[in-house]
Amino acid sequence: MPAILHGLPHGIPVRPISRPPRALPMSVESQVDPVNPERLPGVPRVVIVGRPNVGKSTLFNALAGRRVAIEDPMAGVTRDRVSFMLDVEDRTIELIDTGGIGQVDEAALKQEVDEQIQVALELADLILFVVDVKLGLNAMDHEVAARLRRVDCPLLLVANKVESRSDELAVSEAHALGFGEPAVVSAKERLGIHDLRDTVFARVGDAAIMPMIVSDVVRLAIVGRTNVGKSTLVNSLVGHERVIVSDVAGTTRDAVDVPFSYEGRRYTAIDTAGIRKRKTVSDSVEFYGQARAERALRRADVAWLMLDATRDTGRIDKQIAGFTEELALPTILVVNKWDLAREKATSDDYEAYVRATIPGMQRAPIALLSALRGEGLPDLLRLSGELHNQAAQRVGTGELNRVLRKAYQSRKPRAAKGRIGKVYYASQVSTNPPTLAVFVNDPTLFEDAWRRFLIHRLQDTCPWSEVPVRLRLVKRDKKDRS
Repeated sequence: MPAILHGLPHGIPVRPISRPPRALPMSVESQVDPVNPERLPGVPRVVIVGRPNVGKSTLFNALAGRRVAIEDPMAGVTRDRVSFMLDVEDRTIELIDTGGIGQVDEAALKQEVDEQIQVALELADLILFVVDVKLGLNAMDHEVAARLRRVDCPLLLVANKVESRSDELAVSEAHALGFGEPAVVSAKERLGIHDLRDTVFARVGDAAIMPMIVSDVVRLAIVGRTNVGKSTLVNSLVGHERVIVSDVAGTTRDAVDVPFSYEGRRYTAIDTAGIRKRKTVSDSVEFYGQARAERALRRADVAWLMLDATRDTGRIDKQIAGFTEELALPTILVVNKWDLAREKATSDDYEAYVRATIPGMQRAPIALLSALRGEGLPDLLRLSGELHNQAAQRVGTGELNRVLRKAYQSRKPRAAKGRIGKVYYASQVSTNPPTLAVFVNDPTLFEDAWRRFLIHRLQDTCPWSEVPVRLRLVKRDKKDRS
């Protein structure tokens, strides 16, 4: 139980800022109810299924052309559905990897994995049924085949791990499953992948012609410690169990992309593996999952750093916050389980506690919610859209330089070795994050404290009050001087 629930801890300094960010109260609005949240217009879904360790994730990565799902010899590694938008010329499909049918390392997860697979099959436009011809078919392959015969969906059999003449001869065994001529590939060696990709697009037909437009999609990376409620939050967003929720720590190992829409705006929630202390990352799967979480932050537009209102903030929370700060990524501190804590602390007290214990997040908005009950989600989504808009704002050069002149006049950098830093002009060079080039006489004459002062002044006066701003001090070339 965090100390905050017994009153704000003594001795913790609370630093006021010039424009306090918002702390959103937990609304009692119902959960987000998007229309068909997992179906994006014009994008057919191709679902990869099969028993554990036949190479589904390797095939998924080969078709995607990058490492999206974790590949590991350990059976049952892919425990959530992992999706990827695959574009080929003017066609787009959503490729989905699933957990292996029938075998999982923790017995308690078997039912949840099977339910995930069932949902994926119900949403599929085409099923890729993968078998391992090198090891040959076994009883589990026939069990999977029996389940798939009950699914009313087109199916393509994929004979994987065909890497030699003897493997080619073994392909004939796959015919016994009754699904017709199999596509022959070696996902590991990337053999037959191009032909399989062509076959997949041919099978889905004209449904894939509409290209996926992603420029207006807000990508939300959901990060935090293990078991803080990330997957529960995703499931509340889409209205059903899209990601496995379990008391087993580390259940989510892949970074799972979940597309949905709300109030006419499209989002992709990226549910990531919970980040642990380095010494507790015990196997290659956990290592890759943690690396995937960090990579998910690099491709996100907004980060949701999830905190548990019933637990103290800790080193890992600070580590994640530091990483989002380093990336200049707009971040919302999402306080989950507030329904269990609000009787013992006010929102103002908790906000002060969080800002005092997680450095660098003084401008990050705080959202108080209950992921399990779906409370507070509409406000969180609207706030995410606002932060995305802020990070995309451009400020004209004239206005920018008026702010710069006033800031420089009110506080100049300290003199060093008889010299003082001079500021000439500034321009905005990019957005997401807002990035400014400030031309000066010598960048080494501007101490870190002055740079932070200028960033805060820009955030206070420009439309970037809750998002990070990047500053580049550039030495002005002599020939540019008037």
